Amino acid sequence: MPDANQALAFHRNALQFSALIRVMTTANKITVVRILMIPVFVTMAIYYGESIHHGTPLEWLRYTAIAIFVIAAVSDGLDGYVARHYNQRSSLGVILDPLADKGLLLSGIITLSISNWSDIDPDYGRFPAWFPVLVISRDAVILVGAIVLYLLNGKVQVKPNWTGKVATVLQMIAIGWVMLQLHFLPLLYVVIAAGVFTFISGIVYVTDGVRQLQAEGHANATKQ
Repeated sequence: MPDANQALAFHRNALQFSALIRVMTTANKITVVRILMIPVFVTMAIYYGESIHHGTPLEWLRYTAIAIFVIAAVSDGLDGYVARHYNQRSSLGVILDPLADKGLLLSGIITLSISNWSDIDPDYGRFPAWFPVLVISRDAVILVGAIVLYLLNGKVQVKPNWTGKVATVLQMIAIGWVMLQLHFLPLLYVVIAAGVFTFISGIVYVTDGVRQLQAEGHANATKQ
């Protein structure tokens, strides 16, 4: 009987998954594929770092990781285009798209902080420890702030800011700098630039959150 029950449960789950796939839009499916690429990228990146550690760099792992990252990054624009052009905007997409974006960035930054990608100079092969800490801390503060705003105001207005966009672009450039092993400019300079805008954008978002609290009559709470 246990085998029969397990088979029945598996069949039921398969039907539910199939039904979910059918109701998903093309844009949603592209986003899901993008999310599924993240663990594949991380695996390839870590194994490439291990191959360098053992003195036998496997370049196919490096190029595969780069290709997966590029495809995942490019598909970010693709799912957005499909959603807009074919009127496929959905509440599921609103949730999945930022998860995919942030997941790809954080996985790249964290993985390339742990794994050394240079067999010549470790300073060019991994991020300094403070960089992932800064990025994760900023995102955590923004997330907690958004939750607080929602609990107190019943709504959250996330306003895109140019500093946040610049920070994202510089983080992507920093990831590419490590993966492509560019040496004409020290990696530390690129990381510092990304770190500065990451910090500034965090301040901007926190300031905007405080303004939203004050606008809803929570001025006293922000002064305590």
